[in-house]
Formats: sequence, structure tokens, C-alpha cells
Amino acid sequence: MTTVTSPSRRLPLRRCMQLLALVAATAAGTAIAAPNYPFGSHRQAYVSGTLSPSVGRASADQSTASFYSTWKQRYLKPACRSGEYRIKADTGDAYTVSEGQGYGMLITVMMAGNDPQAQAYFDGLHRYNRGHPSNNDADLLAWAQDVNCNNVAGASSATDGDLDIAYALLLADLQWGSGGAINYASEARKVIAAIRRSNVHPTSKLVNLGDWVDSSSPSYYNSTRSSDWMLGHFRAFGAKLGDSYWTGVLDAHQTLIARMQSSYAPNTGLLPDFIVNTNTTARPASAGFLEGDHDGHYSWNAGRVPWRIGIDAAVSGDTRSRAAARKLSQWIRVKAGNNPNNVKAGYKLDGTVIDNYNEVFFTAPFAVAATVDPDAQAWLDKLWTYMATGAPGDYYGDSVKLLSMLAVSNNWLKP
Repeated sequence: MTTVTSPSRRLPLRRCMQLLALVAATAAGTAIAAPNYPFGSHRQAYVSGTLSPSVGRASADQSTASFYSTWKQRYLKPACRSGEYRIKADTGDAYTVSEGQGYGMLITVMMAGNDPQAQAYFDGLHRYNRGHPSNNDADLLAWAQDVNCNNVAGASSATDGDLDIAYALLLADLQWGSGGAINYASEARKVIAAIRRSNVHPTSKLVNLGDWVDSSSPSYYNSTRSSDWMLGHFRAFGAKLGDSYWTGVLDAHQTLIARMQSSYAPNTGLLPDFIVNTNTTARPASAGFLEGDHDGHYSWNAGRVPWRIGIDAAVSGDTRSRAAARKLSQWIRVKAGNNPNNVKAGYKLDGTVIDNYNEVFFTAPFAVAATVDPDAQAWLDKLWTYMATGAPGDYYGDSVKLLSMLAVSNNWLKP
């Protein structure tokens, strides 16, 4: 074993690194706590029948931890103030986006036990978020900042980041307790309350696009983004708060998933990036609704749907989630000819290819859906190899890939 020498004794290199992390974390105001659910312990079982990669848990954990190290080196960066961290998205004018902060908090809280600095990173991400409140609701995060940590493109929130941040805070309470420098449970309750008042439509109970939406713009007010339908998050909010309101939110999204799959994608199960007319008869958005020509297709937002629905199916066993995820998995297995490299960068809802190239962002989430597809073991194994051996790319694809690996390797946590 590699060692380093001190005047008094010789310590294993890993232990020295842990001690250095402890010193750094203490200086930043974070006391390191032992995680209750360390990465690789698999103390939270998925529902019976959920598939896992045939390489076995030890190998899957090793591959996930290895890619985490790559991801951390590339994207987890000190922010502008001491003790704060942010995720480097570096997309256009935005160096940091709220979605990335949510991803970073989910990843670091689940990697605790593998990374001795996980809690310090998590706390630093949270401190950064608290320093950049939305102008519309101060308990939510302004969605984008530049390299100098200044807000850009309006200081409003984006719902996906808000939801992941709230869920990650619940996981932090599970992982480390709330008796330290940050009361994670209290912070989670604040964000969840803000999501309820600012991110959920009061009538449809569907999540909106962000806290900037209001009834003065009906087309946006009565719309939703499919990749924000985080079923397990809604389930957790209700369970932890003892609030049946969130059961209604969960049911509203499950109903819309089934309706959109049956009405607009009966052969594929694909969901569009954006859904409009949620106050009357919901339908896919038209081109140019918010982001581009493919707003009504399965594109750069909806590509996360197989992960979001699939992990709820694996963790909760909800038959609605399992049916929706299986439909997606069964279709893509055939469409791609059981070859992950044949998954393309977006589809129309009938399965017509949009861009004829392979991209990890679109491929990795299908591995999560495959875990609840009983005939998909060989397909899942190929997807796992694709993820475990693939080279790093950009922030978005790499973050979604790592989160998919955490899910598929049975390391996803629920509070």
C-alpha cells in the first residue's frame, strides 16, 4: 500500500487524504459526519425484479466511482466566495445553472462514503445556492450565473433545479442528520414550500417552467416540461412532510404521462419536451414554444424522462411508473437493434430520428428504464458497458450519465 511519511508515524495515503479533507472542510465551516448510507453499501433495496448489470455490484460500483472522479475533476469547482462550490456548466453566457447545482447536490450526497469530501462539497453547493436567491421567490435559486458569479438572463428559478435541490437536501438529512452547521431538514422544508407556492400550478397540480410563470401569460402558465416530472421527488416530499397534497401532484403527473403516451406516442412511449394546454386538452408544444424547433418532440429536455420515470419505477414499484418505463425501454431496444450506439440524438413522437448521431445524454437514461423491463437483461448489460467504457463529453451528458449510473448500480437513495 502506498504510504506517506510523517515525523511520528506512517499513514496510508487514503487516510492522509481523508485527514486533509477534514481540515479543509472544518476551515470552510463543515464538520465531516460519517454517512449513514455510504456509497456501495446498497442498504436501500430496489423493488423485487429490478434488473442490475451482470458485471455485479462491485464492478458497477467501481465504474461509477471512477467516472465520479472524472466528473468531479471536470465540473465541481470552487465558487467566488470561500467555502462555496458550483458546477461548471459553461453553456453560452451561463457558467453555472440551477439544474447543474441540483445535479451536483444529488451526486455528492450519494457519493458520500466514497469521497471523504462529499459533505463539504454538498454544503458548499448549498451555500452558493443560498447566495443567489431568485428575485421571485427567495427560497428558490436564480437559474444562471456567469463566471464571476453574477446572475445572468434574469434572476428567476427553473423548476428542475428547484426540485433536485429540495430532494438532495432531504437526502443530506438522511445521510448526515441535521444537527451540524446546516439544518438540512429545515432547508429542505423551505425549498419544498417554495416549490409548492411558486412551481406548481394551483389547479392542475402540474409543475410549471419556473417561478417566473404567472397567469398573465396563459400559454406558459398552462404548460409543463416532461423532464421535470420527478415522480420520486413528489413521493418523498409527501412522505417526509406528511402532506397528502403531494400525492395529488404525483397522481396528476402519472395521469398525464399515461395520456400523452397513449394519445401521442402509442408505439414509442416518448414524451415531448414541453406540453401545453394543460388546462383543457394537453398536447405537445408547437415548434418555437420556448426553446426551439423540437419543443414538441423527444429532444434535449425529454431525453431525461427514462431516467426520471425509470428510477421511480425501480425504487417505488409503482405500477404506473413501471408501465411507462417499460414502454420506453421496449421500444428503444427494437429501434436501436440492441446496440446502444444506435440510439440517436432525439426523436419525433412516432420514433422518426431527429439527428442521426449518437449522444450519451440520450443513451444513458434508457439504462435506467431497462432495469424495470423484464426482458432487457442483455440490453441493460450493453448499455452498462457503453456507459462504463465511454469517454467523457460535456457537462450535460456527463452529469446525466453519472446520475444514470448511480441509479442503475443500485446506489440511488430515497429519504
